[in-house]
Amino acid sequence: MSNIIRVVLADDHVFVRDGIKSLLENEANIEVVGEAIDGADAIDVIADTKPDLLIADIRMPNLTGIELVEKLRSDNNDIKIIMLSMHESEEYVLKSIKAGADGYLLKGSSKEEFLKALHIVSAGGKYFSGDISSILIGQLTNPSNSLEPKQNLGDEMMITKREKEILTLLLSGKGNKEIAEALDISKRTAEVHRFNLMKKLKVKNLMELSNKATEYSLI
Repeated sequence: MSNIIRVVLADDHVFVRDGIKSLLENEANIEVVGEAIDGADAIDVIADTKPDLLIADIRMPNLTGIELVEKLRSDNNDIKIIMLSMHESEEYVLKSIKAGADGYLLKGSSKEEFLKALHIVSAGGKYFSGDISSILIGQLTNPSNSLEPKQNLGDEMMITKREKEILTLLLSGKGNKEIAEALDISKRTAEVHRFNLMKKLKVKNLMELSNKATEYSLI
């Protein structure tokens, strides 16, 4: 079984696609297998190339990035998807997540963050760059703004405000040390919260945690 991550790029600006290809060209385990000039074109390119991961601009003609994600998910296509945008708009972020995107990267992200996001998402995790995690935490801690849950957690699985913060940071690719720094707590406390969260949700790893969070609309 090949461990090469096969990627399709969808962006109506050729210089953006060229820039991403240049960034990825020296990565031994990543291959750009197709390019699309807009959302509609991406549907055909994905059908032809059957990639593992799609990197799509959020604003494109002939199907926006969000409409593209909705179309792929309605067709039961489980391709991993990272949205690419210049905007940290709360509306764009939440619409992307609701549509079924696995990650949201800003176009100004560093090469290191870009590659980190790509590997996390391709492995089944979630990744949201920049200050986007704070938007997600705001949604999780403000029930009036939360997305409608698909299912309700049982009382024994209800998570606390702090656990929701930990969950969001975990799914955005943060480790225990980064979580501790973000929440101004000790690394040991972050580890305990992480352990309790995973035990409460009855998951053994980040992939299972991501799936559970999606199932119950915890992000």
